[in-house]
Amino acid sequence: MAEAERAAGRIDPKLLEILVCPLTKTTLEYDADRQELVSRAARIAYPIRDGIPIMLPDEARPIED
Repeated sequence: MAEAERAAGRIDPKLLEILVCPLTKTTLEYDADRQELVSRAARIAYPIRDGIPIMLPDEARPIED
């Protein structure tokens, strides 16, 4: 992915295909506005910082449906 794309807040679609929630092993949804990967099954959102998903449960925030 080019630096310009990363700066625009995009994440590589191929990366999304292989990433799963480390707690539930389910797929993640990309929230471009909040720069997060959301695990609906675990009800948490993992932050994306500088284009890098932080896939640590301790760094995730709880979400409300």
